[in-house]
Amino acid sequence: MIENSNKIYFPNLNGIRFIAAFLVIIHHLEQFKKILGFKNHWENPTVQQIGPLGVVLFFVLSGFLITYLLLVEEKLTKTISIKSFYMRRILRIWPLYYLIILLSFFVLPKISFFNLGEWSGMIFNDLPFKLLFFIMFLPNIALIIFPPIPYASQSWSVGVEEQFYLIWPILIKNVKNKKRLLISIIVGYLIIKIFVFNLLENYVFWNDSLEKTKEIFNSFSIDCMAIGGLFAIFLFEKNKILELLFSKYFQIATFLILAVFILKGIEVPFVNFEFYAVLFGIIIINLAANENTIVNLENKVFHYLGKISYGIYMFHPIAIMLTLKILYNYNISNIFIQMFVAVATTIIISSISYTYFESYFIKKKNIFTKIISGDEAK
Repeated sequence: MIENSNKIYFPNLNGIRFIAAFLVIIHHLEQFKKILGFKNHWENPTVQQIGPLGVVLFFVLSGFLITYLLLVEEKLTKTISIKSFYMRRILRIWPLYYLIILLSFFVLPKISFFNLGEWSGMIFNDLPFKLLFFIMFLPNIALIIFPPIPYASQSWSVGVEEQFYLIWPILIKNVKNKKRLLISIIVGYLIIKIFVFNLLENYVFWNDSLEKTKEIFNSFSIDCMAIGGLFAIFLFEKNKILELLFSKYFQIATFLILAVFILKGIEVPFVNFEFYAVLFGIIIINLAANENTIVNLENKVFHYLGKISYGIYMFHPIAIMLTLKILYNYNISNIFIQMFVAVATTIIISSISYTYFESYFIKKKNIFTKIISGDEAK
């Protein structure tokens, strides 16, 4: 970790971003194979887990990084510029998000190569309502109310992040005891998630509307982002708990537990994502700020792949479809070849997008930057 005045650089974060995106790619690769009727491993518990966990890793990382940068901005400037924060997020997120929405709703459905059977056929049902949800950054709600939108369904988590970005700087700016705030959010969210909905379902009454309400509430995942934020506060305050978190044996234990649980496809009852979020938080804070971290992802390859990880996440369904259609046309069904080609194709498309599309808007972010982070802070 490099921190100098208004410049902050956390090592390894780009490597973490790519790993998160990679997990989602493998998850969706097997899902697409199942949808297309190809031999697949979709029912494997590990495959089932790694996609959602990749998204949880993104959530925890966002909570950690955004919270830490806001805390530093508040310390140095005595305030937090809400407008500047929003503009930075808009310039980074909106252009590619809306490009994917445009392609998914109006371009790809017209190309037979990208047809996904009944899913593609249902895109135009209730089109104005679906489109409105996506335009308003509520894709997580749209995917609960309506059938999936091929090539845009992955954007649900981007919508959740935008909802988080909408409220987070306001909370951090206006609440003095930030640690208590985050703990309250985590505990309150879990109480509603575990007890309130279960109480209604099992002892009061339940219907389809309440079921969808429960699914929508669960999709917000603000507790996972708050967990990331809590680790940021530990680091910012140099909390005594860092001594434990940074110890070699604690790191080893965390990685071993994570590996066993993922490889076994273990789901923790009631608090599955929160359990993994805590493990991810421990790993993130070590890789970002511990000089004695037992894992190092800081190299040119991971750095670049993490830099284009937003594109990797958004374009990977298109790349997977290209990969599977072409490989199966040549009777190539080897899973490792499929995996390699799908990832490589995703990287190529994402690299082009980053270089010729996203970077234009990223450069504009500097106008609204208060705390310099990432490559510019090196």
